[in-house]
Amino acid sequence: MRALSWLTVAGTAIFTLAWIVLGAVSPGYELFGHTIAPYSWISQPVSGLGLGVTGPTMNAAFIVGGLLVLVGTLATARAWWRRGGLGRTAVVLMVLSGVGMIVCGAFTLESMMLHLSGFLLAVPLPAVGFVLAGLAVRLESPTLGLIGIGGGAASLVLFAIFMGIFDATGAGGNVGVAGLVQRALILVTLATLSALAVGVARIGAPTRTRVTADLQGV
Repeated sequence: MRALSWLTVAGTAIFTLAWIVLGAVSPGYELFGHTIAPYSWISQPVSGLGLGVTGPTMNAAFIVGGLLVLVGTLATARAWWRRGGLGRTAVVLMVLSGVGMIVCGAFTLESMMLHLSGFLLAVPLPAVGFVLAGLAVRLESPTLGLIGIGGGAASLVLFAIFMGIFDATGAGGNVGVAGLVQRALILVTLATLSALAVGVARIGAPTRTRVTADLQGV
């Protein structure tokens, strides 16, 4: 379990490296007959890199990164499952992050609703899971509990800010900072997920005493 949990870190690294490098070299892209150029990762979403000349590489990073995140999270499922209702609900929600990344890679912005569904699966739902995961392990590992609760709360706040400021027309004209906010959101979400996966694998299965204490604290 410990070794497989590090796949979340590998998936995070691959995906992050992809949008950093491709964002630096992208000349822009075409969406629904409109040419959007140059590409700005301050204003435009990561998903724009899934179109144009960077499309094949970015979409592959979505899918490969998502698969690694999914397998790494699933590898810790037993550890979370043994931590009662909070842990079980948490891992079900956290697994959706990898699923959402795969959906985003399979369906680009040209399939808007499916792509948006992938984004919702990848970010806000797992963020709720982070908070629950933090609560589930807070007595065993206060540090890991703080990472889960703090990371989940930060992800939800950044998601709300992004949804509040994102404007497709403005982003297409390189206006605003929605792209920057989204990247902060992605980094916080994937970093929190990676820390929780590796952390719970490190502390292993809870003892009977710890399980009882967790359940009494719910």
